[in-house]
Amino acid sequence: MTLRPYRPEDAAVILSWIRDERSFRQWSADRYDSYPITPEEMNAHYADMTASGRFFPYTAEDENGIAGHLILRYTDEDERTVRFGFVIVDGSRRGRGLGKALLGLAVRLAREEKKAEKITLGVFENNEPARRCYRSAGFREVPEKAGEIYRVLGEEWPCVEMEYAGL
Repeated sequence: MTLRPYRPEDAAVILSWIRDERSFRQWSADRYDSYPITPEEMNAHYADMTASGRFFPYTAEDENGIAGHLILRYTDEDERTVRFGFVIVDGSRRGRGLGKALLGLAVRLAREEKKAEKITLGVFENNEPARRCYRSAGFREVPEKAGEIYRVLGEEWPCVEMEYAGL
């Protein structure tokens, strides 16, 4: 698997992996006003965010094509903390280690290219498969740092903060 910069034509493939609004919100939280979104909406959002110079979308590929996607962004002025977001893998190939491989590549990129001293992410408490994946990739939950609570689909979804333990 390799990680390369995201291209606008990736959006249609990535969005095809999202089957319902619940999954969409677990992936994107409240970053989009409506569901479903179009590839053009995803690309417009990414173009706006990328203009800051602090937001970096990536796509993972393997011998079968696009396998995963995530973004990296700086969360501090000194650009020492990188946060992962919009993490997703091809749902038809889940359970084969794609998520762990994607995160491993992203951690290496964050450390080597972005010079990250700390890597974080947030995951909804109700997304146990993602939490297991993140733990297997070396992230640990940070219980002393309470995450936000989002109001999603008429429910309250607590966000669990995680940090890469290998730095």
